[in-house]
Amino acid sequence: MEIRFYVTAQGREPVREWPKNLPPEERRIIGEDLKTVQFGWPLGMPLVRKLKPDLWEVRSTLPSGIARVLFTKVGAIMVLVYGFIKKSRKLPPQDLDLALRRMKEVQYG
Repeated sequence: MEIRFYVTAQGREPVREWPKNLPPEERRIIGEDLKTVQFGWPLGMPLVRKLKPDLWEVRSTLPSGIARVLFTKVGAIMVLVYGFIKKSRKLPPQDLDLALRRMKEVQYG
């Protein structure tokens, strides 16, 4: 599968920018997990979990917590739509809403 980043109307790539604030070791772990999904799709738990129709999360265990990268698929392309460090058991509704909006934008224009 090819990996692409969600691009805003202003040309920013928030999921590519987000890990730049993380330590290099944590960026490496997230990158390796994404590569595992890219070359091993389809995968399930514990690395990948389906959240909604057409929306999945890659779950990366970091020394400082748990990172989540939410993605959708468009054909053979994995589009990364949202990334964050999980701080609670449940995915915050505003984070899920943003990921779903981006997913719909990617899929339906």
